[in-house]
Amino acid sequence: RAGGFANFAKVNIKWVASDDCATDKDAAANLSDVDAICVPGGFGVRGIEGKLGALKYARENKIPYYGLCLGLQIAVIEFARNVLGLPKAHSTEFDCKSPDPVIALITEWTNAKGGTEVRSETSDLGGTMRLGAYECHLTPGSMASRLYGEQVISERHRHRYEFNYNFHSRFEESGFLCSGTSPDKRLVEFIEMENHPYWVGTQAHPEFKSRPDRPHPLFRELIAASLVNREKRLARGANATVAQS
Repeated sequence: RAGGFANFAKVNIKWVASDDCATDKDAAANLSDVDAICVPGGFGVRGIEGKLGALKYARENKIPYYGLCLGLQIAVIEFARNVLGLPKAHSTEFDCKSPDPVIALITEWTNAKGGTEVRSETSDLGGTMRLGAYECHLTPGSMASRLYGEQVISERHRHRYEFNYNFHSRFEESGFLCSGTSPDKRLVEFIEMENHPYWVGTQAHPEFKSRPDRPHPLFRELIAASLVNREKRLARGANATVAQS
């Protein structure tokens, strides 16, 4: 809503249960009347396939998308499955035996051989959460850099699993931009996609900095993009709202 204030617009939030978007048909039925889609943070496997369905719908139909924490990870998984041709790509949080663990604990993809270790479903969880504010370096010319207006930022984190950097080159060769990283470039903090009006994910939680009189730029721009999408939808005779999956 703070992003709406910045755009002189009232934001109507449509809450959508993730389980209701697991198939292409269900995603279209639940999201065809929205102007933007947001997937927030979370833990656990419930609703993941529905979130993936929402992401696919947003990507294919050019609907502005903003992913927060888990929302970034879901965007990575969806892109890997449906664009890179890795149908079993997943996060080791949900499938620790995935042959293409595009999201994993950092210890799982930084072993001595540079590969990905296989762990049990309960091991290596204690003490692995990244908490607090972390510095991020943004890619010059990226949307994130343009919106923040600076190259080095700091955002608050609360998560365990990270983008598996071993897949970095393959993603970027397909129009997927890792637009923000940790200072040592090992951890991906922001992602974007080329040829899309607004498709941004962050491993951080910028929502904690957004205020009615000081909206976070990523929320402000999401609503700006949704208003453009709204005009296009209304031209097709549709109703308008903003959904949160």
